[in-house]
Amino acid sequence: MKIRKAIIPAAGLGTRVLPASKSCPKEMLNIVDKPAIQYIVEEAVKAGITDILIITNRGKGVIEDHFDHSFELEAQLRAKGRNDTADELAALANLANIYYIRQKETKGLGHAVLQAKEFVGNEPFAVLYGDDVIIGEDPAIAQLCRASEKYEKSAVCIKEVPTELVKKYCSLKVEKLEENVYGVSDMIEKPKEEEIFSNFAILGRCVLTPDIFDILSRIPYGAGGELQLTDAMREIAVKEGMVGVDFTGIRYDMGNKLGIMKANVEVALNHKEIGEDFKDYLKELVGGL
Repeated sequence: MKIRKAIIPAAGLGTRVLPASKSCPKEMLNIVDKPAIQYIVEEAVKAGITDILIITNRGKGVIEDHFDHSFELEAQLRAKGRNDTADELAALANLANIYYIRQKETKGLGHAVLQAKEFVGNEPFAVLYGDDVIIGEDPAIAQLCRASEKYEKSAVCIKEVPTELVKKYCSLKVEKLEENVYGVSDMIEKPKEEEIFSNFAILGRCVLTPDIFDILSRIPYGAGGELQLTDAMREIAVKEGMVGVDFTGIRYDMGNKLGIMKANVEVALNHKEIGEDFKDYLKELVGGL
């Protein structure tokens, strides 16, 4: 079945990027001239997704404002002859059918996804983590949707990461199926060293069936006292198997200060307006170090 719905959990507190996230949601932190969440929404739209639910919490109304019309601003831009910029802003309100729901308590990614049960209904759906911006020619979520449709299984975006990061993320038991596609038969959230299956971890994207909601409704809270989506996905992986896609594209962790800086530098280098000037600036700066 074609994936047409997506969830973007964006209710995290952003404690790793304080004090910036105290007044500005981390999902709204800029990568050059666009907030992080816009890259994520655009990725979903490029993959053919038409309906997007963004899960927020208190203090994140600015996300809703960003994907709405700003008629006064658009009118001022047009009055000054800046029609291209006005058109770009107007297009934000028409990227997709975007809906919002609040996660009133931050009880983990699994708890956030559970809030989307009514929105999803009885069809497979995508989850794009609000912390993770993935930039590439072929949208990461599109790669995942194709694999899920081909193998008729739930699917996750995966990468090999250093052992220290595996302990912070999760570890997957995998078997290669073809090129960059793997079968996933088990997983564990935040494993101890002796529990690590492999250095493959889930990064930023998954495609799930609505069966996940029944699992999330009955499993106990896990690591960190939170309802872990990984724990629910593990049940599917063990019983039915899942597909892991070692995706193409560059992933930036926007819940991490270094990740934010890497995203800004690397996107700026390829930016059509400032790329060449920024490259010259970097050469001069690095030459003086």
